Amino acid sequence: MKIVETQDGSHTVYASAFDEHYHSTNGAAQESRHIFINAGLKMCEKTEIRVFEVGFGTGLNAFLALLEAEQSGKKVFYSTIELYPLAAEDIEKLNYPQLTDCHCGQVQNCHCGLDPQSPENYFQKIHAAGWGSRVEITPHFSIEKIKADFTEFDLEENVDVIFFDAFSPEKQPEMWSEKIFAKLYEHCNEGAILTTYCAKGSVRRAMQTAGFAVERLPGPPGKREILRGIKRI
Repeated sequence: MKIVETQDGSHTVYASAFDEHYHSTNGAAQESRHIFINAGLKMCEKTEIRVFEVGFGTGLNAFLALLEAEQSGKKVFYSTIELYPLAAEDIEKLNYPQLTDCHCGQVQNCHCGLDPQSPENYFQKIHAAGWGSRVEITPHFSIEKIKADFTEFDLEENVDVIFFDAFSPEKQPEMWSEKIFAKLYEHCNEGAILTTYCAKGSVRRAMQTAGFAVERLPGPPGKREILRGIKRI
């Protein structure tokens, strides 16, 4: 694993086994906020939201979801699945704790006016939470981390928001199939939202065949489009 600084100052990780970065080198934090927070979590109007993330990775998406929950006052019950958790020594090198209490999602040029050195280091608490059980990080945010292969995992609860953040279809084609999206659709509440960074035609068609109403949205810097799917009954 190699830590890489992206254009917005936040880190990503290069995974040599997949020959791919976990987040965009054009800006990791701004990519995650654009795709998963602004286009996904913020669009859910419920006051208690169940989020399921496919691909925990660095924990950045979970961290930004926690910050959004703190800002909005909504309760977020976050579940995430990951087959290959990062080593503790790699996690410690990531600079995401500088985002603590920051709601604009910028490591550099933060305009929130909040102390980035807050003692409430939520990012570390997320990673310190044990696997396999739900842990409350704040009164607004709890997390359950699941170490498993999603292709062999059965969801137990319905969800309101899905962050689909697996490695690309070129690296993990089995994760982007109609079968996978159908399994997710089956466990979505009415009006549930799925967002992903991948806008390939094959992915869009797989989502549509599974039942999602899919729309293309403008992407973050360096990416033309992203996809958002809605479960409509």
